Amino acid sequence: MISEKAKNISPSITLEIGGKVKTMIANGEKITNLTLGEPDFFTPSKAKLAGIKAITNNLTKYDLSSGNLELRKAICEKLESENNIKYTPDQIVASNGAKHAITNAAFAVINPGDEVIIPVPCWVSYPEIIKLAGGVPVLVPTKKENSFKMTVEDAQKYITEKTKMVILTNPNNPTGAVFTKDELLSICEYFTKKGIIIMSDEIYESITFDFDFVSVASLSKEIYDNTIIINGFSKCASMTGWRLGYSACNTEIAKSIASIQSHMTAHPSTISQQAGIVALRECKDDVLTMKNTYKQRRDYIVDFFKNWGKLEIIYPQGAFYAFIDISPLKDKLNSDKLSLKFCNDILDKEKLALVPGAGFFEDDFVRLSYAASMEEIKSGLEKIKHYVENL
Repeated sequence: MISEKAKNISPSITLEIGGKVKTMIANGEKITNLTLGEPDFFTPSKAKLAGIKAITNNLTKYDLSSGNLELRKAICEKLESENNIKYTPDQIVASNGAKHAITNAAFAVINPGDEVIIPVPCWVSYPEIIKLAGGVPVLVPTKKENSFKMTVEDAQKYITEKTKMVILTNPNNPTGAVFTKDELLSICEYFTKKGIIIMSDEIYESITFDFDFVSVASLSKEIYDNTIIINGFSKCASMTGWRLGYSACNTEIAKSIASIQSHMTAHPSTISQQAGIVALRECKDDVLTMKNTYKQRRDYIVDFFKNWGKLEIIYPQGAFYAFIDISPLKDKLNSDKLSLKFCNDILDKEKLALVPGAGFFEDDFVRLSYAASMEEIKSGLEKIKHYVENL
């Protein structure tokens, strides 16, 4: 009864840990949970009030399938003022979250059998979305020494005549790495000259700490024409449950994305869109407060691992994750599923929940989220230290 396409989707490797955490919490156990991929802040008050106002004013009817025009204008304003990129509203499609925007874009450009370059470690949904769109995910290993940021040399050997698209995530989940302008320019010029479409997932762009974020489409006119930007409101404005994202790209692709969305879901919630307009135009101080708080937590975590000296992390320059190298523990844990073994053990013994790196296609690491209170972070770090030193 099940379609071959559905059968081809891989179950999440982290479901075992997630289910275990839920069971333990339901049984009354106190768990330090550092797995979350969403901000620990509430949606800014002005955005929430805009949502309430939208309901009160009966802005609850169908709108344009590509999204409310005023929202798309606000997105264009944001892209020009913050990223130095000019788009028009017909190049923007508002979607039901950034994940939906990625799916729309994949369906718009991928034909059956097209290959898509995905550097790993990567967010778990990319390969599955590509498979749903009929494409073939090509996982490209990257180097720890370069913070797992893909280079031209990493990608070259995986490119074939079937390569249609590459997915770049900047800042990165799970590593927290951020491309510099020169790094981006090198790899994006290469893909553009090859005629390979760039999908740039920039959902964490507001959370960068050490230098200014650079959007791929701002690099040159040629790269702009060849790029699909993906972004949204979940991370920058802590609007995860509102389900609001968007894509920005050339007019031809945008028209195709809008057409696909019109048949599959139409526009996102009109209420969410009104909140999104205000989030973009009136909540910059809230976004900055969140960013500064994450930076304080990042700095504490970096200092902890540096002073402890037993395990290393990829230095996180953005997002809210620390990617911890547990390869020194291989002999002690003695498992062919290192990150799953580590996460199960530390959950049982220390009541600490982390995400196994195997879920991101990098089994020598685990991911710690610092979208949590400083109290929880300090507790989690001490639990890691206690666990490792008592192996």
